[in-house]
Amino acid sequence: MAGLWQQQLGSPWSGGALIFFHVTCFLFPTSGALTWDTNHNSSPSKGFEVVKGNFSRTFLRVGYHKIVEIPAGACNISIQETIKSRNYLALQSQSGTSIINGHWVIDRPGYYTALGTQLTYRRPNEIRSRSGESITAPGPLTEDLHVYLIYQQPGPSVYYEYSVPSNTLPTPEADTPSYILPLAETVGQSVEGEEGGGHDDISNNYIIKETPHPNQVSPDPGGNLAPQTTYTWMKGGRTECSTTCGPGKRQVLWECVEKDSQTTVLADLCDPTAGPTYQEEDCNNQPCPAYWDVGEWSECSRRCGPGTQLRQVICRQVTHVDVNGTETSVTVSPELCGSHDMPETKSTCQLKICSQWEIRSEWSPCSVPCGVGQRSREVVCVSNQGDVEDDQECNMNLRPDTLHNCDMGVCARSWFTSLWSQRCSAECGKGNRTRVAVCLIDHATDLPLDSCEGERPSEVALCDSGPCLNRLEWYTGPWGQCSAECGNGTQTRTLACIFNNDGQMDAVDPLKCSSLAKPITTQPCKLKPCGIQWYVTEWSVCSRSCNGGYRVREVRCLTDTIVPSDQCDADLIPESRQECNTQPCLAEINPSCSDQYHNCLVVVQARLCIYPYYRGVCCASCSRAQKTYPNSFQKNRIRR
Repeated sequence: MAGLWQQQLGSPWSGGALIFFHVTCFLFPTSGALTWDTNHNSSPSKGFEVVKGNFSRTFLRVGYHKIVEIPAGACNISIQETIKSRNYLALQSQSGTSIINGHWVIDRPGYYTALGTQLTYRRPNEIRSRSGESITAPGPLTEDLHVYLIYQQPGPSVYYEYSVPSNTLPTPEADTPSYILPLAETVGQSVEGEEGGGHDDISNNYIIKETPHPNQVSPDPGGNLAPQTTYTWMKGGRTECSTTCGPGKRQVLWECVEKDSQTTVLADLCDPTAGPTYQEEDCNNQPCPAYWDVGEWSECSRRCGPGTQLRQVICRQVTHVDVNGTETSVTVSPELCGSHDMPETKSTCQLKICSQWEIRSEWSPCSVPCGVGQRSREVVCVSNQGDVEDDQECNMNLRPDTLHNCDMGVCARSWFTSLWSQRCSAECGKGNRTRVAVCLIDHATDLPLDSCEGERPSEVALCDSGPCLNRLEWYTGPWGQCSAECGNGTQTRTLACIFNNDGQMDAVDPLKCSSLAKPITTQPCKLKPCGIQWYVTEWSVCSRSCNGGYRVREVRCLTDTIVPSDQCDADLIPESRQECNTQPCLAEINPSCSDQYHNCLVVVQARLCIYPYYRGVCCASCSRAQKTYPNSFQKNRIRR
C-alpha cells in the first residue's frame, strides 16, 4: 500500500488551492449579548479552534492528490464533496496504512473504525441525489489523518472542517475591551445582490433605539448637565443565505454600539427590552438553474478489448429546499440545461488487452501406421504479457484445431486377442490359461474367423501351479479355480489314492486304486460373462530397420458380443506403441535402384512390390519396404 500511495499521491498541495482560517470558537458572548448562526454543525467548545478549508482545481493529473493532514487530537471532523462527481475521497494514516479507498480499490460506504474513532463514509449513488461523498468522525484522533482526493473528473471541490485544541487562548490587545467580538472572524460576507450585500457601512446601519445606560451621570444639583453616553442597537450584518438559489432564510446580526462614536460595546449596555424586532429575513428569491443529474457508469460491455459503458443523464431543477437542507427537485426539459452541454451518455472502455491463441508445435506423426488415425499439436492461450492462461480467457470460437484425422491407407484384417487369464486351471500341477481370439477390420467389424491373414492365435496355453500332494484312495480334491475370470474356461481337481489306517492317512501308488472308478479331473466352467474388456492385435513390424523405429498394435475395447465400447478401465489399457531397432543404420547406396514414379508409397502400402513390374518402377521404395518389413514382405509374396 505504501508504494502505491507514494507513486500515485501527488504533492500535499498538488494543484489545489487550500484556504485556512481559524475561528476562535471558545469565546462566548457575555450575558445579554445576542447570538447568531455561524452555519457550523456543532457548537465550538471552550479551548478549541475550528479549522476550515476548501480544495478545488479545474484540472489535475489522474490519481491520488493530498487535500490536508488533520493532526492527532482533532475532533468534529467533516469532509464533504460540494459538487457530485466521479472523484472519490480517500484516507490514510500517518504510518501509511490505508483506511478508505486505498490501492485503487473503492470501498463500500459504511462505518470504519481507525485512529481511535469511528469514521462514517457516505456516497449517495442515486441519480436524483446532488450530494457528493462525505466522511465524518467525532474524534479525537490518536494519530495524524491524511486526506486524499482520487481525481478522475475535472472541477473537484472538497470542503473540510475540524476542531483542534487551542494551545494558548488569544489575549485581547491592551486598548481593546475583552467583550468586543471581532466581527470579521465570526460573520460571513452576505451574498452578492442581496440587501446590504457585503459588510454594511456604518452610515447604512439600521438604528433601532437610543437608550442611555443606567449608569449614566445625571444632572448635578447646580443645574449643570454632566456628559451622558447613549447606547443603541445597530444592525451589524447578515449571515449567508441558507440556500444558494431558491427561497431561503438568513439571520440578521445585531450589536450594541455607542451612539456618537459607533463603537461596538458590551451587549449589556443596551436596553434588552428595546432589542431587535426580527432576527431572520427572506433571501434568494431567484429560481435555481436547471442542472444535469449524471448517473454512475455501467460496467464495461466486454471483459477485454474495446467495449462500451453507459450512464443515465437527466435534466433536473430544484424547486424547494427544506430547513434541514433537503432538496426537492423535478425533471425538466433538456433545453433548460442546454442540450449542447449535455454530458456524454456513452463512453469507450477497455479493462485489459484480450489474450490470444498460440500454436506451439507442428502436427505430430499419425497415430497409426495404417488406417485412419489422428495427428495432434499444442495450442495454448497466451496473455499479452506472454503468460499461459486458462483457455476460457481466449475466444473459444477462434481456437485452432488440436486434433486432425490422417489416413495411412487400408489396413489388413487382423487377429485381436483378449489378455491371457491371470489364473491357471489347476491349483497344483499342470493346467491351462485361456484367452479369446477374434478377427477384426475397419474398427471392430466382426468377420468370419477364416478371413484374417495368418494362423489363428492360440486361445489355450499351458501353465504349472507347482507340485500336488498325494492322497489315500481315490480322493477327489476340491475343484480348482476357473481358468478364466469371465467367459468360457476350464477347472480341474486332483485325484489321490489314499490309504486310511485308523485315521492315519498315507498316500500310496495310484495303481492300487486302478480297480476303482476314476473321477473326472477336468470340466468346463464359466464364472460370468466377460462384459467389456481390452483386446489387442499382434505387434506390427518395426517402422525402421535401424536408427530407432517403433512398432504398434491396435487396442480396442469390446463387449462380449464384440461390439466397440468406451466403458473399459482407462488405467488398464494395454500399450499400443513400442520403440524398436535402436541400433545405428549403415549407409547403403545403390545408384541403379530408384523410383520412376512419385506415388511409389501407394505401391508399398498396397503391397504390390511382390510383382516384378512394380519392383522395377518403384525400386527404391520397394527395397526400403523389404528391409523394414522383411517377414511380412516374404509372407505376402509366398501367399500370393
